[in-house]
Amino acid sequence: MTIFAALAAGIALASCSNEIEMRYPPKFELPELPEIEGIHTYKAPLYWSVYEYCYEQEQKGVANSDMDITPEEWDKIIDWVATELKPYGYDMVCTDGFIPMLANDKSGYMTHYGSMSLKDLVAKCKAKGLKVGVYDNPLWIHGSNDTKIEGTDYTFGQLYYNHTQDIMNPSAENMWFNWAVAENPGTREYIDGFFKHYSELGIDYIRMDFLSWYEDGKDRNIGIVGHGYGRESYARALSYIAESAKKYGIFTSLVMPHLYNDAEVEAKYGNMVRIVADTAGGGWWHCSAADKGKSYMTWPNCMNMFDGFTYWSHISGRESVILDGDFIRLNKFDTDAEKETVVSLQLMAGGPVTVADQYYTIGDNVRFYTNSELLELNTDRFVGKPLSNKLNNADNLIWYGSMSNGDYIIGLFNRDDSPRAMNVSFADLGIDGQWNVRDLWRHADEGSMSSLSATIPAHGCKIVRLSK
Repeated sequence: MTIFAALAAGIALASCSNEIEMRYPPKFELPELPEIEGIHTYKAPLYWSVYEYCYEQEQKGVANSDMDITPEEWDKIIDWVATELKPYGYDMVCTDGFIPMLANDKSGYMTHYGSMSLKDLVAKCKAKGLKVGVYDNPLWIHGSNDTKIEGTDYTFGQLYYNHTQDIMNPSAENMWFNWAVAENPGTREYIDGFFKHYSELGIDYIRMDFLSWYEDGKDRNIGIVGHGYGRESYARALSYIAESAKKYGIFTSLVMPHLYNDAEVEAKYGNMVRIVADTAGGGWWHCSAADKGKSYMTWPNCMNMFDGFTYWSHISGRESVILDGDFIRLNKFDTDAEKETVVSLQLMAGGPVTVADQYYTIGDNVRFYTNSELLELNTDRFVGKPLSNKLNNADNLIWYGSMSNGDYIIGLFNRDDSPRAMNVSFADLGIDGQWNVRDLWRHADEGSMSSLSATIPAHGCKIVRLSK
């Protein structure tokens, strides 16, 4: 069974061990760790991902080792992104898992995504004004054991677990991944070499996955998946990653973290952090319905975007870690209202908008990704908050926040299967007086108001901007 098929199969078991909302594991005492200044200065990325293509291939039974994208197909993808999405700020294409990640030169770091050379992919994208993001993990070892770590006498083989470290699951074997252990001599230099390698290739973004498997070797949906190198080792590894990522100017996206202790380590060292289960089949299920109103102590803490953004809203902000709701597949939603909601939710929460639709599956849905009035929130680094971060509380259907110029954004969301009448007084949000109200989906001015009332369609939303 492949990694992603195994994860999908395990989801059915998840609801057997529900945890109480906001119940966290025991506190972990960590040693003093370095401060990495200035890492929360990015806006959330707008980009396209190969995810949907790979996921659908796997659903058809294609083995990961047999998946690939030809250079000719990459040309079609890049042309489509550059033509349809780039004018609206979507300036990057990104690889994902599934397709083989190959190290084909003496560096020992990843050089090819299937048959496609990353160097050539960067050149193709750069020619169209696009950047490239890569799915990889600075703790994964791709090269042979005798590969030398640049600038040292250490080899890749010395980075592995050497039976002297304390691990959490001594009888377990690691599933699928070769991990570099943070405490081993050479690991810090190996991580620095990883970011230097990608910087020299022209890569701007690294999406690093399966972090929970390194920390304690446990997955809520599968069980024991590896040694688990412990909380201290995990924190030290992320500090090394943040240090080198900042040094080389590369954005880091942390994926599949447990987020223990209120995400204290991830919020400290990551530019962006996943707060929800994988998109998988997508649609309203992943946006709002999956395990609605439930949260867990371990990854994935929430199974749908809306609960994830709500639950973790208290750790986000203009100068804080960015929350990632994972990929969007608009072609899997049933109504225009749902499509407006999923894009709005990401932007209201200050998250990325990651297009996973392919050029041949998108249909007429590009228009939902390219609402310029809504995308101004991303440009402004806007981060909104719900009235409550408690799940199953109707107040979390109302989101709001301020733009850098003093305007306010208010979002009313309806997760129900039938229309819902909603109203909010601006004064209750700390917004005094009369304001000019503009509906950002209808592109319509609605007059001067001190409150907002609307009937929101099933699975729909209303997003307005208040200005003087």
